[in-house]
Amino acid sequence: MADKKDYYEVLGVNKNSTDDEIKKAYRKLARKYHPDLNRNDPKTAEARMKEINEAYDVLKDKEKRAQYDQFGHAAFSGGGGGGYGGGFTGNINMDDIFGGMGGMGGLGDIFEQFFGGGGTRTRQKSGPQKGADLRYDLRITFEEAAFGKEMSIKIPRMETCEECGGTGAKKGTTPDECPDCHGTGIRQTRTNTPFGVIANSRPCERCHGTGQIVKNPCGHCHGEGKIRVNRDIKLNIPRGVDEGQRLRIQGGGQAGERGGQPGDLYVYINIKPHKIFTRRGTDVYCEVPISFVQAALGAKVDAPTIDGKVELTVPEGTQSGTVLTMRGKGIPHLRGNERGDEFVRIKVLTPKNLSSRQKKLLREFEDGGSDSTNNPEKKSFFDKLKDLFD
Repeated sequence: MADKKDYYEVLGVNKNSTDDEIKKAYRKLARKYHPDLNRNDPKTAEARMKEINEAYDVLKDKEKRAQYDQFGHAAFSGGGGGGYGGGFTGNINMDDIFGGMGGMGGLGDIFEQFFGGGGTRTRQKSGPQKGADLRYDLRITFEEAAFGKEMSIKIPRMETCEECGGTGAKKGTTPDECPDCHGTGIRQTRTNTPFGVIANSRPCERCHGTGQIVKNPCGHCHGEGKIRVNRDIKLNIPRGVDEGQRLRIQGGGQAGERGGQPGDLYVYINIKPHKIFTRRGTDVYCEVPISFVQAALGAKVDAPTIDGKVELTVPEGTQSGTVLTMRGKGIPHLRGNERGDEFVRIKVLTPKNLSSRQKKLLREFEDGGSDSTNNPEKKSFFDKLKDLFD
């Protein structure tokens, strides 16, 4: 064992290399020295590949790698890899070598099943399979999202043919076993090579992988076993549902294969914008305009809510931009009986097109109300301005 090369040196990596770096190094070397890719000098390639495989077999395993780092080659009595003489007996994983190589084409098919002395890999005919899921985007109003609604939607989908029960065969008959694949749905080809037997499996072209041939097709579905229908699906939109949330209707999707259950229908919620309200979670926001006089003297005004108009008390001296809260006037919680709040932003309107008398009264008001008692914010502003320039 003393003449063996260091495993890290064999793969061209260092002891601090990650698992991914070791795997990449192995793939690169395996593609370079694989005997099938080195027909001009297969013996040299075979020996090099044995060395590479032995190193990778140890370094890819965390426990083996830890033992090797501590004790070197003495940690293993028989090495980690196999050779190519007398048939392949090594531990090469083709995913390790050719992983991520989508462009290998026919070479990938050749190595689909590696040299194992003629062993084959079979795949049985598939059993029942669940149908595909469907998506439906539903647009509802602000109020429908808040309080919920029962409704129905029309979904185009494939359903199992009731006439033939999904077999595709005429009533009273049954499909025959495909003579090409003998009911497995898979066609296999085998090729003898100097390195063993290569087996390649593909879906049967005659039965399209079903394993069955329909000689007497159903007149209702024309042998497909499914029919296309526009099905009315009842929905119960829960109150408090929000934008982007989805509802799952079990069994509302496409028909299953070979007696499998139908898929599910997922309804995604989209809420139309409201002319007055905006929403954040379960809280509602809106803006209410009031006059200069109402803001100065205080008033009771009508404020909109999703339940209708309610009376809102505006305190005396309210400034534009003030936000008033109405508890429990927001969106119902999706779970539970509580509701969010409504936040009303006050917008004080500045009067336009005043008469001469109105302008005179306002000037008199301004002259008599410019002190800090009537307008503390004005005093604060001018105090800051004075400090700035003084």
